[in-house]
Amino acid sequence: MESNLIKNKEVVEEIIVSERAEMEDRVVSIDRISRTVKGGRRIRFRALIVIGDRAGHVGVGVAKATDVQTAIAKAKNDAKKTMITVPIIKDSIKHEVMQVFGTSRVLLKPAPQGHSIIAGGPVRAVVELAGIKNIVSKSIGSSNMINNATATYLALKQLADAEKKGKK
Repeated sequence: MESNLIKNKEVVEEIIVSERAEMEDRVVSIDRISRTVKGGRRIRFRALIVIGDRAGHVGVGVAKATDVQTAIAKAKNDAKKTMITVPIIKDSIKHEVMQVFGTSRVLLKPAPQGHSIIAGGPVRAVVELAGIKNIVSKSIGSSNMINNATATYLALKQLADAEKKGKK
């Protein structure tokens, strides 16, 4: 009788854990883009999506399509493919990191407990969905949302790579 109860508790715990690990996504930007062809202009939409579980996993995706819903779906699929695991220590990052992507430069600094997220725009979206609760950031250079989101993603990836090298 007791073994059945224990088994049932384990099943319940597994279900709760899988519900918590559900991916959340955020549409950072949707832009209307056009290209000129012989017959006129072709209008398309570009979507920038950040996806994460607020538990150390985050991905960034960009995609274009002829309508907004398709662009969002394609970008979400792209973000799932680029998921990384971010090392989070005391709700922050381990050390300061700076990353350059294109003309955007993003600086991420760890913050003490209760400091909250000091970041704006795409940097905030990436950091929040990664599960970091205390961080200070500064975007230097371009205000291009795609470059800023990608630079933040690469900075967090740099932290993850450093963590893997340290364990070996």
